[in-house]
Amino acid sequence: MHEDGNSDGHRVTGQVTPSGADQEFLALERELTVLLRRARANQGEMAREVHPDLESAAYGLLIRLDELGGQRATELAAYIGVGKATMSRQLRALEELGLVAREPDPADGRAWLVTVTDEGRGRVGKVREARRARYVSQLAHWDRREVAELARLLHQLNGVMEK
Repeated sequence: MHEDGNSDGHRVTGQVTPSGADQEFLALERELTVLLRRARANQGEMAREVHPDLESAAYGLLIRLDELGGQRATELAAYIGVGKATMSRQLRALEELGLVAREPDPADGRAWLVTVTDEGRGRVGKVREARRARYVSQLAHWDRREVAELARLLHQLNGVMEK
């Protein structure tokens, strides 16, 4: 095998397996699988840190609402990729925990916007700050440009995956 010059020994350029799969895409699939497995576990931990009764899947909703402000349930469902019934159930649970509230949409009196409550914003903020501190600690030996490049590439990947 011909390595691409990186010292990690995992990267191979232009190699095809007997099944016809490119090594680069097999490596990508393997690393994304590990990353996603760890992300799911971390999301569950972060959800419990926000509130012991918070479902793991609902944590992403809180992050989205915290970053963008009020959203319609249909917008949230489309973003997360779930149906209206699932979204309604998750939002109802978040409301019962006092983490989100519904208010009339000023652009359409028939619709409702879901917003994070002050309580929800405070809890999410503490968890996100702790998570950022963990990243800073774990990646302290990385060059800041590498961190920025990783963020850029993940953003680019997320954009492709969204389509």
